[in-house]
Amino acid sequence: MNKLVSLSNFVSYSTERVNKSDVLLENYVTTENLLPDKSGLDQSKKLPAQEGNMNKYLRGNILVSNIRPYLKKIWYADKEGGCSSDVLVFNVKDTHNSKFVYYAMLSDGFFEHMMRGSKGTKMPRGDKRQILEFKVPEYDLPVQNKITAVLSAVDTKIKINKTISSQLEDITKQLYHYWFVQFDFPMSASQAAALGKPHLTGKPYRASGGKMVYNEILKRDIPEGWTDDSLEKLGKIIGGSTPSTKVEGHFNAVGTPWISPKDLSDNLDNRFITRGALGVTEKGIKAASLKLLPAGTVLMSSRAPIGYLAVAKNPVTTNQGFKSVVPNGKFSTDYIYFTLKHFMMLIHANASGTTFKEISGGTLKAVKIHFPPADLVKEFTKFSSSLSSQRSVLEQQNQELTQLRDWLLPMLMNGQVTVA
Repeated sequence: MNKLVSLSNFVSYSTERVNKSDVLLENYVTTENLLPDKSGLDQSKKLPAQEGNMNKYLRGNILVSNIRPYLKKIWYADKEGGCSSDVLVFNVKDTHNSKFVYYAMLSDGFFEHMMRGSKGTKMPRGDKRQILEFKVPEYDLPVQNKITAVLSAVDTKIKINKTISSQLEDITKQLYHYWFVQFDFPMSASQAAALGKPHLTGKPYRASGGKMVYNEILKRDIPEGWTDDSLEKLGKIIGGSTPSTKVEGHFNAVGTPWISPKDLSDNLDNRFITRGALGVTEKGIKAASLKLLPAGTVLMSSRAPIGYLAVAKNPVTTNQGFKSVVPNGKFSTDYIYFTLKHFMMLIHANASGTTFKEISGGTLKAVKIHFPPADLVKEFTKFSSSLSSQRSVLEQQNQELTQLRDWLLPMLMNGQVTVA
C-alpha cells in the first residue's frame, strides 16, 4: 500500500471568476447537468437569470456537485466555462497529473468521505474543509502517468461508444422525422401511378406532390390512406406499482428488475435498460399485483417528470410512475419508441396536475395521432432494427467497460496492481 496524503496536497479550490455574458449553454455547469453515478456532463438547458460574475473553470479542472454527494456527480473539464456556486472547482497543482487526481476522486470512497462531513438532511452539502482531508495515494509523476494512461484508455473507448451510439440514434430519428412527420417517405408504385407519374416511384411523397387529405380529427393534412387513431393502437398500455417498503422481503438486489423514473434519469445516455437500483421478489410482485413487462416494452415515465423513455432489454416491472407500452405485433418497438418521443409535447399537453404534472393511463390511451400503413412501418423497422442492435451492443460494452474501470481503479491506486 502506497503512502496516503491529504487531497489538499494535490488540489486547491479555484477562485477564478467569469462574467455571465461570456458563458454559453454549452459550457455552463450546474448540479442539474452534472450527471449522477460519475456519468459526466450533459448540456445545460438554461443559464442563470442573475447578471454578474460566476465561478470559472478551466480545462483540466475537476468539478464536483457539492449538493447530495451520494449522487456521485463529478466531471473532468475538457473545456473552460462557468458554473453555479453549488459546484466545487478543484484546481490541480502543476506537480501532479490532473487526470490521476480525477481518478482518485472518482472512487466511491471519495463520495462516502464527502457524505461523512456533509451537513443537512434533505439536501446534504459537503464541507469544503473536510473534503480536502480525503486521503489520496502519493505516487511519483511517472507512476501517476502510467495509472492514468490505463484508466484513460478505458474511458476513451466508453466515450467513442457513446458518440457512435448517439449518431445511430440521430440517424434513426432523422429517418422517422423524414417519413412520418414531413411525410416524405418513398412513394410506392401504386401511389405514383395514381398521380399518373410512374417515374416518381421511390421519390419523397409530399415533396413530389403526393396527395394530402385534411383530417377533421387531427385538424391537419395527412397523406391519403393514412388514418387517425388513439395512442392505444401502438400496444397495450400498462402502469406499475410499488410493494410496501415497510414489509420485509419485498425488495432485494437480485430479484426481478423493478424500474423507477430515477433509474431512467440515471440512464439518460442509453436507450436500453436491464435493471434499476432495486429488484423485487415474488412476494413483492404478488403483494403489489405487479405486471411483468416483456423485453421490447417501451417504458415511459408518466409523472415527475413525464417523458423519460427506455426500452426494456429483458423482462422488468415498474413503479406507479410509468405508463409502459407493450408491443402488440402491429408496431415495432423502434416505431413505438420514436413515436412517443415525437408526440411527447402532445402527451404533456394532455397531462394534469398543479405541483407535478401526470398523465393517466386513460388519458394517454385517448390521445389522437396519425398512423401510417403497416407496410411503411415494416420498411422503417427493417432499417432501424440493425441500428438499434448496434446501439444495444455498444451500451452493453459500456456497462462492462465501466465495471472494468471501477474494478481496476482501487487496485491501481492502492498498489495491488501495477503497470509494467
